[in-house]
Amino acid sequence: MADDTITLRIEGDDETDEVTLPAEMLDLMRENDESDPEIVGDLALFSCAQRIHATVHHADGGDTEQYRAIEELTMELFEDRFGASYAELTGHQH
Repeated sequence: MADDTITLRIEGDDETDEVTLPAEMLDLMRENDESDPEIVGDLALFSCAQRIHATVHHADGGDTEQYRAIEELTMELFEDRFGASYAELTGHQH
């Protein structure tokens, strides 16, 4: 891949993946001394929070006890990481 990209490795319990992103995009998103993995970690959690929120509140059949429990835990993790709630950071409240 071109020199203007950065490849990061994502490790799970038994599997790995890689994601390659434009280096300049990460530079644009960087706040203070954030590392590339921190930026991508923030993006991953934000994306997951957005996805489960949409499933529970905006998708047919998504408002189930199981999905609400997943959303609750995701939003707790979100607030722990960002120091603010999903609603506060997105301006989207229910």
